[in-house]
Amino acid sequence: MIHAPNRIRLRSLAAVCLATISGITGSGIVATTRNLQADEPAEVKRAFIDGSGPDWRALTGEDFTRENCDPETWTFKDGMIHCTGQPVGVIRTKQEFTNFELVVEWRHLKSAGNSGVFAWAAEAGLADLKPGQLPSIGIEVQMLDHGYKEQYEQRSGRKGDWFSTNGDVFPVGRSKMKPFPPTSPNGQRSFPSKELSNGVNQWNHYYVRAINGELRLWVNGEEVSGGTNCEPAKGFLCLESEGSPIEFRNLRIRELP
Repeated sequence: MIHAPNRIRLRSLAAVCLATISGITGSGIVATTRNLQADEPAEVKRAFIDGSGPDWRALTGEDFTRENCDPETWTFKDGMIHCTGQPVGVIRTKQEFTNFELVVEWRHLKSAGNSGVFAWAAEAGLADLKPGQLPSIGIEVQMLDHGYKEQYEQRSGRKGDWFSTNGDVFPVGRSKMKPFPPTSPNGQRSFPSKELSNGVNQWNHYYVRAINGELRLWVNGEEVSGGTNCEPAKGFLCLESEGSPIEFRNLRIRELP
């Protein structure tokens, strides 16, 4: 259920409030506004949290361990993270996280690319993963290129209406989540309220705020999707390799109380 543009304004306002709160505690904020007439209400179009304030730290290769990918699948070099996409699998952080903020920029290098970040991936859902398998417990923040829908429909002969290419958030396997609307037809996924993702070879900015079992996603400066009542609400972060090359940069995290 979408009430646009009012809902988008509310979400933009929420982003402003978050930016203000984060500014007090030291988050780096880059906000842009349109030119206003004297009688127009102020409206922030985008509010980017860049992870440059106190308590933020970079996640590097030293923070991750290979779960079920080949040694050559992931490369950390000069602030860039490159993934070949082969085989399907994940790398995970050595540390578990409960409440946190995460910033990451990503771009697909091939049309129809598929990847994502798993939050709160539990140990039980990672145990004995073989190449070609993905975690069975956790909340996925999806990174899907716009060309994926056409490819899926051509190959499967099915309608690609159960996913989007603009920032779905959903529980995997045995996990649980109450998705924020709008939702997928089966009610499992939180669909983005606005289409903001850039296409192949273009950088996208994700800001994730996960606290007390609630996860919210901002895509390129605007909040679009998420869910609450997540189970589990503690676990590892995973980066996903799923068949095509992708690059990440500015991967930063700040733990919250």
